[in-house]
Amino acid sequence: MTEPPRSGPRAGPGTHPGAPGQDRDIAEVLAALGASWLWTLGAALVTLLAGILILVWPNETLHVLAVIIGLYLLLSGVFRLVTAFAGQAHGERLTGVLVALLFVLAGVLCLRHPLQTIAALSLIVGVTWLVTGMLTLYAAVSTKALPHRGVAFAAGVLGVAAGIVVLALPAASAVVLTRLLGLWLVLLGLMELTTALALRAALRRLG
Repeated sequence: MTEPPRSGPRAGPGTHPGAPGQDRDIAEVLAALGASWLWTLGAALVTLLAGILILVWPNETLHVLAVIIGLYLLLSGVFRLVTAFAGQAHGERLTGVLVALLFVLAGVLCLRHPLQTIAALSLIVGVTWLVTGMLTLYAAVSTKALPHRGVAFAAGVLGVAAGIVVLALPAASAVVLTRLLGLWLVLLGLMELTTALALRAALRRLG
């Protein structure tokens, strides 16, 4: 489990914005927030909600599908960016930041009207899943002390597989893509929910 952030020197009245002490305070706050099980639960609920909406409305227009996916990617990118600050190892934090930036970029692209074609949406989602899955697998293999390493490894494998499937079917219908997206998001959301509950149990054991 991620160690609780260590307290550093507090910024005094004379500390101006951008001072080293204040930067450390901000980093500590973000690290504490990212390590919270409630923050992980929030990320899981966002993923689950997006997956359920896509599965419930499979016949909606491509515009609606792109908006749901774009908003999910943007929100998930914010959650992942804050969570990255909870990583103690440099490689773990760097991987988390890269994944977060990739999600934000993909979300912005999905929300752009000129790119709302089935081929473009498939390409964006497929590349995002594939690269994210590879980075998650790398973090799970290289970071020995990674919390819930098995769940991270499974999520990485699932991401790589989903990315390959979507990229292999770039001209698939919107209904096929919708089913794939909804199913993958629900599975990922359940995995993140399991991680949040496991983190809560671990924090309670620590008192």
